Amino acid sequence: MYFAALLARTEDGWEASDTELDDVETLSDLADLAREASPDEDTVLVLIEQEDAWFGVVRIDGEDDPRIYVSDAAAAARSSYGEILLTDELLGREPGDDDPDLDALDLDGTEDGEDEDDAEDGGSAGSVPHGPVGDTAVLDDLGVSEKELLSLSEDALTEIAEALGASEVLETVR
Repeated sequence: MYFAALLARTEDGWEASDTELDDVETLSDLADLAREASPDEDTVLVLIEQEDAWFGVVRIDGEDDPRIYVSDAAAAARSSYGEILLTDELLGREPGDDDPDLDALDLDGTEDGEDEDDAEDGGSAGSVPHGPVGDTAVLDDLGVSEKELLSLSEDALTEIAEALGASEVLETVR
């Protein structure tokens, strides 16, 4: 189960709209959907939450590139909606680099002696990290600091909306 909403900043405050992501296949599609919500090129936030496992924030400011934050990349990678947000750039990969690069592997003969922490961190180029990825300052100027964003877990979207002064409009579409 997922929840997705658009929050568009207007002269009168925030306007929320429920959004269906079934037709969204790429980050570009998502950005276009967000831009349609604000004809004046104001800030639009796409808030996505999946079963309290992860949440994502995509910020669109006019024609600027989307800024993305995902609370748990590994959990989001298991979701078709999360995969939209987990771009190669966000994950620090070269585009189309889904397979581990054999030249990047550390083949110094100590593989058998690796400790479990190294294995859990996912040493291959194609792995998705556990934990947050993206722009932790995505909401800084809107009242949610990097530290606050990183500490959010359950009810994250509600807490973000409260900090923005948009909790009532978000609840109307929830």
